[in-house]
Amino acid sequence: MTLLEQGIHLVSTDEMTGIQAIERLFLKKPMKPKGVERIEFEYIRHGTLSLIANWHIAKGQVIMPTLGATRKEDDFYQHICQTIDPEPDAGWIFIVDNLNIHQSESRRASSCRKMRDG
Repeated sequence: MTLLEQGIHLVSTDEMTGIQAIERLFLKKPMKPKGVERIEFEYIRHGTLSLIANWHIAKGQVIMPTLGATRKEDDFYQHICQTIDPEPDAGWIFIVDNLNIHQSESRRASSCRKMRDG
């Protein structure tokens, strides 16, 4: 019996920071015969974003991604709580790297349930 059949989700979680939010200044120039589509290199920067994503191992898909301005301990904690929330009674195993925001005892996934239940 697999973990998923037992109601346990095995999830690999990681972050990608510094994703640039940009807007092109000019429209693309369409492709012409014997040519390629042209894209201007000039753009306007709208800052950066951080992505925290979960890869569900058994389902082979990203679940509950989070985009935000920062990647701090509270951001990671809220992301984990948001991931667990649709199935709070299921088992959850999160595989994470050794980044310091993943290691807080006060921010364990079990505290998400306590916070929600009051």
